[in-house]
Amino acid sequence: MTQPRHFLDIWRLDAPTLRAILDDAKARKAARAGRGQAEVDADAPAKGKTLAMIFQKNSTRTRFSFDAGIRQLGGASIIATASDMQLGRGEPIEDTARVLSRMVDAVMIRANHHEDVERFAQYSSVPVINGLTDKSHPCQIMADLQTFEEHRGLVAGRTIAWVGDGNNVCASFIHAATLLGFKLNIACPAVYHPDLVDLARAAEQGAKVEMTDDPRAAVEGADCVVTDTWVSMGDVDHDERLATLEPYQVDEALMALAAKDAVFLHCLPAHRGEEVTDAVMDGPQSLVWDEAENRIHAQKAIMAWCFGRLG
Repeated sequence: MTQPRHFLDIWRLDAPTLRAILDDAKARKAARAGRGQAEVDADAPAKGKTLAMIFQKNSTRTRFSFDAGIRQLGGASIIATASDMQLGRGEPIEDTARVLSRMVDAVMIRANHHEDVERFAQYSSVPVINGLTDKSHPCQIMADLQTFEEHRGLVAGRTIAWVGDGNNVCASFIHAATLLGFKLNIACPAVYHPDLVDLARAAEQGAKVEMTDDPRAAVEGADCVVTDTWVSMGDVDHDERLATLEPYQVDEALMALAAKDAVFLHCLPAHRGEEVTDAVMDGPQSLVWDEAENRIHAQKAIMAWCFGRLG
């Protein structure tokens, strides 16, 4: 039996595949200009297919973009939280994967633990998509890269500055830097550094990833500045994080150090006044609303790839 195409982490892909997904996302967005949100794409690559979505964590953009996305691809969706399912009462992940593989054509999981998604994929005979875990957020980065390239051209050879917590979104940027050839400057306090395995893999593969504890040094001359909330779902050290990360707020003074035409990205939801100021979020360099919209186009391209319709 052919192995399913899982979308679990960007580092597991190759550069041509990543480029094919990005280009398909752009093409699908362009093809929908002027069309209603409920209209099906002309090629309907998911016609006759059903996507199951399992949520262990709350969601706005991931839930709506995947639900609307599979419909625009011509398919259908089934949405459940873990507490809706026997999974929430202790049924093994492996058993759930085996059962859903016989009922749906793909599964998207937004999970607490990365290992859960990996185990699900191991026992699933249909594609599994990582909608977010504690270790990575690959779907978000696809939308981020799509947004940057729409406004500034190919990301290869450009510099992206990550400022703040070295979290799951930061991890996926590290993965993408290896494959797409952009430089990634990461500014974060030592206590909240990115995953050391991700950094080691990137170094072995020749990625241009530089670490610093100085946000000004990371942002200097960058083409894109990215941040995220300082307290993620599941973090229990709220007060310590706010105190430690306060010097890493992205404000107008910090943005002024970036390239003249630099853009600002944030995956949302944003805690205005903490990791970013209103002036930056709502300012002329901010692309956060395009970035949020592009989640739907990126998810559609990911699903099309999982269904074997591209690449």
